[in-house]
Amino acid sequence: MTIHLVNPSDISFGTAVITPRWLYVLAAATPPAFGDPKITDETLEQIDASSISPGDIVGIGIHTSNALRGYKVGKIAREKGAWVIFGGIHATLYPEESFELGGAHSVVKGDGDIAWGKALMDCRAKKLARVYEGGRIEGSQFLPGRWDLAPAGRYMWASVQTVRGCPKHCSFCSVWRTDGQRPRPRSADGIVREIVTLRRKGFRFIALADDNFYPVTLTDIALAERQNNHAKASELRAIRAERFVLMEQLAKLPDDMVFFTQITMEAAEDTEFLAAMKKARIKGALVGVEAVTPEGLKAVFKDFNCSGDRLVDQLQKFRRHGVHVLGSFIFGLPTDNRDTFDATAALAQRAGITFAQFVMLTPFPGTVDFERWEKGESGKAAMVDGIPITRYWLIQPQSRPKMFMPHPSMGPDEIRNRTQKVWDRFYSLASIWKRSGCVTSFRSRLAFVFISKLYRQMYANTGIASDSARRQRANFVARQIAKPCVRLFRAKPMPELRAPDICSAPIGQFQIL
Repeated sequence: MTIHLVNPSDISFGTAVITPRWLYVLAAATPPAFGDPKITDETLEQIDASSISPGDIVGIGIHTSNALRGYKVGKIAREKGAWVIFGGIHATLYPEESFELGGAHSVVKGDGDIAWGKALMDCRAKKLARVYEGGRIEGSQFLPGRWDLAPAGRYMWASVQTVRGCPKHCSFCSVWRTDGQRPRPRSADGIVREIVTLRRKGFRFIALADDNFYPVTLTDIALAERQNNHAKASELRAIRAERFVLMEQLAKLPDDMVFFTQITMEAAEDTEFLAAMKKARIKGALVGVEAVTPEGLKAVFKDFNCSGDRLVDQLQKFRRHGVHVLGSFIFGLPTDNRDTFDATAALAQRAGITFAQFVMLTPFPGTVDFERWEKGESGKAAMVDGIPITRYWLIQPQSRPKMFMPHPSMGPDEIRNRTQKVWDRFYSLASIWKRSGCVTSFRSRLAFVFISKLYRQMYANTGIASDSARRQRANFVARQIAKPCVRLFRAKPMPELRAPDICSAPIGQFQIL
């Protein structure tokens, strides 16, 4: 019996930017009695069906965007006589789809760190349950990845998780509903030891793959104190303090390491936190800007963000503290008009953000936006290839619309074309080269140019392209750009590196085996 873990994807690039962490966490959650699982990340290469034998167990993790491909893989595995178990955010939200369309024998909902092993043991004992409730485990139960199983030279960045959950309630995001609004941080000791394992293998760029690396704001603590909720205030201060402990430990790791994370705009108000990030070499952060007007921010329940000149100042604060921003912007909000696109592009340039992504509003299941849209479409949803638009993830990619929610003043093609032009403007070679001045060495500037072009190919040309021919061309170009990118981001392995003493090691001190 072989355990297979599959990350489905319609598009394979041969290499990938960031490791899909869940694959390697579930590999760690696989009981030793089953042996090492066989891992297939289809963003690298698609699964070889001949590798699946009768009696094998195939675990497939899906989110909404890759659910259809996941169901195809599930049916292939079932036809080969394997046991099929689905998990992931989409399977948690729509477990019945996995049974009806993916050939599932079982579904693991919620966190899989513990539930996955339980499902495997039950399967071997021939008492596999239909559904396993993984729930939301505490940070002390989070598992490190089995990075010894990662293929060499295929990923540019590794990923480590430090906290799950986000206290915000953005209308377009499902994280606060699926992972909860209570932050569940992991211990600094476990995080650092996992990062050391990755640096030994030659990874020096690490994504801290968190729902929100800044889970407690100064405003949160002040509000709890004003409400005389001393227990809550104490809990929040403890979580904040743990963040600083973690960053102190990151600062003790080899000085060639670079970290990237995801954070809310409110961190710009916390200069002490930004200073700690700089010291820890957290040099980049995805910041959800979303909209550049107060009306747009209100529409997505994100009016804790700022707009206009104040937004520019907040974004520049990150850079002044050595944190480069990957700004995320949404087009297609009901408050958007034709001037919004140029205004957003101009603000991104003026704020000096290093990278940017411009996405079209998508109603993801589990979000407030989806619920409002689905309710509005009830009883009159348009059909595409016999599938209601409210189940757009089941529509074949070549037929799937790029916009789903109707806009009061613009059609979907216009929004798509204007979005593509913003990508083109921000990622023109001249603009990229100008922004690459944020790094000093020629090698670093070259890496900056390559990764910028790769990011554009993967997420703009491939994602927004309106026809399969353009998607295929974008896929080919991305594959060619990705090859040198892997070499640029890799470092010489440090097999003898050990974690610094959490209690007393001074900055820069390491223990060698």
